[in-house]
Parts: sequence; C-alpha cells; structure tokens
Amino acid sequence: MFEKIKNYINYIVHNITDIRVLGQVVFGILVLLVSWSCVSAIQTNAELQKQISKLDQENAVQKLGNENQKLKNQYLNTGQFLELAARRQFGKAAPGEKVLIVPKSVAIAHTIEPPKKDTKKKTGIAAKQPFYEENLVSWRDFFFHRNN
Repeated sequence: MFEKIKNYINYIVHNITDIRVLGQVVFGILVLLVSWSCVSAIQTNAELQKQISKLDQENAVQKLGNENQKLKNQYLNTGQFLELAARRQFGKAAPGEKVLIVPKSVAIAHTIEPPKKDTKKKTGIAAKQPFYEENLVSWRDFFFHRNN
C-alpha cells in the first residue's frame, strides 16, 4: 500500500518536473496574466467612455442653456420688452392711453375664491377600493376627461 502511494507521488513529481509540463504551466500563467491585464484595460476604457458620454450630455445641456440665454437677451433688447417693462415698473402708458391705478384692497375684494376640492368624498372612495382599482379608475377618468 505504501509502495503504491510512493510510486504515485514519484509519478506526480516526475510529471511536474518534466520540462513540457513546466512550459505548459508557465504558458498558462502568462495567458492568465495577459487576460487579466486586457480585462482591466477594457474595464477602464468602458468607465472612461461613460464619463465621456456624461460630459457630452452636460455639454449639450449647457449649449441649449446658452442658446436659451441668447434668445432671452435678444428679447430683452427689443422695444416690446422695454415698453412692457416701463408699463409694469413705472406705470407709464402709450400716447393716448390712460393709466388706472386700482388699490390692492379693491382688487382683492372683487376676486373669486377658487373652489376647494372635496377631500372627504375622495378619501371615502379610496378607503373602499384597493389601490390598483383606484389607479385604474384614475386612468379611466384621465383618458375620458372626467373630472371628479
């Protein structure tokens, strides 16, 4: 029994020390190292591509903001805006127009309060129906332009 184990160990040691086996092991280790290096380079490249696309999107948003600001500046330089600003800020009027100044108390006295939503009715329905049914009813009302 010990002789079998001894022969088996000698067989393994002989195979490990064989130059062909050592060459294959070294080759395998080199392949693993190169593969690991390539995978890390690919991962780094993917992360950099994500950063580039994010910065491109931010750049596009900034360009749109700049264009919007240019349009706003052009509008602020028009005579129409200057006329509206003079009317609003200084109470000026065009020739032939009369300016009527209404006191705030009078203006508020003639306004109408917006109708308040009936929360009791809504909560009563919500308590009776499960969430998914309430959601379906809400979508139905939205699509058929029903106001509850």
